[in-house]
Amino acid sequence: MRDGIEQGTWESHRPKLTYPFDHAPKLGEAVDIAPGVKWLRMPLGGALQWINVWALADETPDGKAGWAIVDTGISGIETRNAWRAALAGPLGGKPVTRVFVTHMHPDHIGMSGYLTRKFDARLWITRLEYITCRSLAADTGREAPEDAVRFFRAAGWDEEALENYRAKFGGFGRGLYALPDSFHRLNDGDEVKIGDHAWRVVVGSGHSPEHACLWCPDLKLMISGDQVLPKISSNVSVFPTEPDGDPLTDWLTSLKRIKGKIPDDVLVLPAHNDPFRGLHARIDHLIGGHERGLTRLHALIAEPKRVVDVFHVLFRRKIDEYLLGMATGEGLAHLNCLLARGQAVRERDASGVDWYRAAA
Repeated sequence: MRDGIEQGTWESHRPKLTYPFDHAPKLGEAVDIAPGVKWLRMPLGGALQWINVWALADETPDGKAGWAIVDTGISGIETRNAWRAALAGPLGGKPVTRVFVTHMHPDHIGMSGYLTRKFDARLWITRLEYITCRSLAADTGREAPEDAVRFFRAAGWDEEALENYRAKFGGFGRGLYALPDSFHRLNDGDEVKIGDHAWRVVVGSGHSPEHACLWCPDLKLMISGDQVLPKISSNVSVFPTEPDGDPLTDWLTSLKRIKGKIPDDVLVLPAHNDPFRGLHARIDHLIGGHERGLTRLHALIAEPKRVVDVFHVLFRRKIDEYLLGMATGEGLAHLNCLLARGQAVRERDASGVDWYRAAA
């Protein structure tokens, strides 16, 4: 799970979002969002505690009533028990027809293998999300590659932090039930019939490679996954596999595109926190928060800085050993964005550490 460190919360002004539901579902319960659309939650633990998942009324190929599921929770006994309770309870014992996954992070895709195998259902996901997930899952149990160690050393990590990284490497796959061995590809712009309604696929990137949102114009609903969250800014990171990537530009471009494509009157169904109205205001706030962060960062690197030296202008929280990896990835995303805009330069010293300074 990769959700942000509240990068956009420096500003005292927040958009005036509205939350139409006065309570969220408990484990084993569901809240009706619209006809044939149910809101359920699966346990996560940690700061976020829950992930929202969605059940959409659908039919099996032979015409029996069932449920298409969107996102699945992280793999584990607690989540499996929560699914058993939900299926027997508010979902009425009806079968799962299809499993849609917005993106490849374990809290979203983790139980897809369990549900697809239990009901002989197909996983629906974008190609890059499926392939990336399989690639990361293959690292489980491996030693940390030297490329990755050099990557974090260049960011300014000390030897203790590098040793911690080596010890924890390869944990991604532990949050996954064995992935489905095949999938149905979702593409940007696809129109998918689910039950009585057509849902359009709107792809974004930056938080993950090819994140799929689902928008139903008839119901005025948008399942946003992690692409738009009401109270936190999703993690946007550079990783050792693509050290020169510019995911923040991808993220900002995606948000602008979503604002131009999806009307403001939708009810947004996010992966975390509660359903809300105010999509366009929230997008403006997310973009503005990152742009202000870039401005602060540009001013800071008037004198050369390492990645580990810039956290205080991007995040309000203290960055401890548990947040260091995420903060490094987000810090690099902002620095790489400045590099791409021609506003910064990077120089590596003799010890392999990168220093960033504002371009002349």
